[in-house]
Amino acid sequence: MKQVEALILDWAGTVVDYGSIAPTTIFVEAFKSAYDFDITLEEARIPMGMGKWDHIESLGKLDSVNRRWCEQFGSAMTTEQIDHIYQTFMPLQKAKVAERSAPIEGVLPVIQRLQAKGVKIGSCSGYPREVMTELEIAAAEHGYRPDYCVASDELTAGSRPGPWMALENVNKLAINSVNHCVKVDDSVPGILEGLNAGMWTVGVALTGNAVGKSEEEWQALSASEQSNLTREAYAQLSSAGAHFVINSLADIEPVLFEINARLARGERP
Repeated sequence: MKQVEALILDWAGTVVDYGSIAPTTIFVEAFKSAYDFDITLEEARIPMGMGKWDHIESLGKLDSVNRRWCEQFGSAMTTEQIDHIYQTFMPLQKAKVAERSAPIEGVLPVIQRLQAKGVKIGSCSGYPREVMTELEIAAAEHGYRPDYCVASDELTAGSRPGPWMALENVNKLAINSVNHCVKVDDSVPGILEGLNAGMWTVGVALTGNAVGKSEEEWQALSASEQSNLTREAYAQLSSAGAHFVINSLADIEPVLFEINARLARGERP
């Protein structure tokens, strides 16, 4: 078989939650609620795509955050403090994900067409299992039901940017070759996950973390502002190593035609 067998899709910013708003705003809220400490939305987005505990740890190591944290608390963030922020984050995130569980415009028809052609739809996320369960239930009510889903805390080896969640999809979906899988993600750790798994990788630029605007915020921007953000998002995902970058998952079908042609010529990712 010389064609794509499976897509391994991220969730927030790729399939649901235009702009990847739900996780970002909750990080800001969790830091404030746990320790009355302020981080910006821009800072919160930097490690996006990682498992959420690792995300909090990475935020604490950012120069800007670490400097302010040390000024406020006298030392760098500890494991116990990360645990407390994470425990604060979890109920806030579970309450938020259902609100932004609707598929991004144009995405669901594409997924359904691919499934009808026999392409399997795997998925993985930086969300832990208890959050993913809430999101899967809510997304199913909108019609999105991937063939498999793995969460960031379900594998012993860890999560992104390692390949393990993507490869768990290969295992559970019984895919013949990672060369015939396409990892689609809106974050740098997610692109690296796909590359480390030996898959074709497709970056999603406009609907996800690379731009970080809700659909309403995006539409309110001037043409010049949209152009600048588009250029920056494409550059960010391309620099991470994405084989292709598209505006939205809704635009992926021509990319799959090209990948199928390259597979037929014997090419690999």
